[in-house]
Amino acid sequence: MKTQLRIGRILSCLTAIFLLWDAAMKVVRHPMVVDATRQLGYPDSSIQGLGLVLLASTLLYLLPWTAPLGALLLTGYLGGAVATNLRVEAPLFSHLLFPIYVGAMVWAGLLLRRPDLRGAMASAARAPA
Repeated sequence: MKTQLRIGRILSCLTAIFLLWDAAMKVVRHPMVVDATRQLGYPDSSIQGLGLVLLASTLLYLLPWTAPLGALLLTGYLGGAVATNLRVEAPLFSHLLFPIYVGAMVWAGLLLRRPDLRGAMASAARAPA
């Protein structure tokens, strides 16, 4: 049990560090992020808003009592990234699937550090349709 908790915390922290870095790059409008956002077809005016949404969602994910909400919001955010990469016909493994990998890490970290959620998901999976 302690091992799962540690692995969950490590996985959550590593994922959160990446997401916080990404959010910070958007909030400060780093030139590389501005160029990439333009290439994806989004206006410059959307960059900081996207960064603030990502920052808020990640902070909610890091707080124990709001972590499930944060994970849900991050799932939506990352789903938008998948849709954007699909729309611009980005390469499959390097771009299109990357947000899915990050989302899987978000949920794996959360479920490993929250046994109560593992139990709730397991019982929901067994519930009759």
